[in-house]
Amino acid sequence: MNPHPYDAVDISAPVSGIVVEEGRGALPFHLIHGESLVAAAAWAAGEAGVDLVDLTVALSVVAERGEALVLHDPLCPATPPPFIASCADRAAVDDVVVVGVRPVTDTVKEVTGAAGAATVGATVDRDGLVAVCSPVVLPPSVVRDLFGDGGSLPSTDFVELVAALRERYGDDRVALVDAPAEARRVGSPDDIAVLEALTDPR
Repeated sequence: MNPHPYDAVDISAPVSGIVVEEGRGALPFHLIHGESLVAAAAWAAGEAGVDLVDLTVALSVVAERGEALVLHDPLCPATPPPFIASCADRAAVDDVVVVGVRPVTDTVKEVTGAAGAATVGATVDRDGLVAVCSPVVLPPSVVRDLFGDGGSLPSTDFVELVAALRERYGDDRVALVDAPAEARRVGSPDDIAVLEALTDPR
């Protein structure tokens, strides 16, 4: 893979990881810096010291390992390895779910009424909003609780997943951590081009 502007780091405790492709269409297989987004995401997780688990492995087996679990979104392919490692460490040490987030920069409007007859209302204060990016790291206690008896993730959509985790464990056990600009999530080929320019390793 092409050189990356971040050095490899070590995680203080063993941690498992999954690159979550499900529900993301074909975009994870588009290229950034000559590699697919999913390959770039897997590389970053590996550089962070995450032991990636094959998707065919049952999550109950992951729970038996007694490790934190990094869920990495391939649509955040340039998330720096040191950031992934720091999130994994915090999850394990503080026993909290750690979620990488970015500030919302677009103008957000309230919308009322049914589809086809919706009315655009007031502008929402962006200071209270964040965009979920990657990673989402589950501490060992949450991994055991969710998967110990053969359970599954509440959702592979990270926004829905974080909402479900906050409802199940409470806001005080879900820590939102400011992610660097490179961790932004892409939603189109145009977004990939912008991220590629932002993370040009030359």
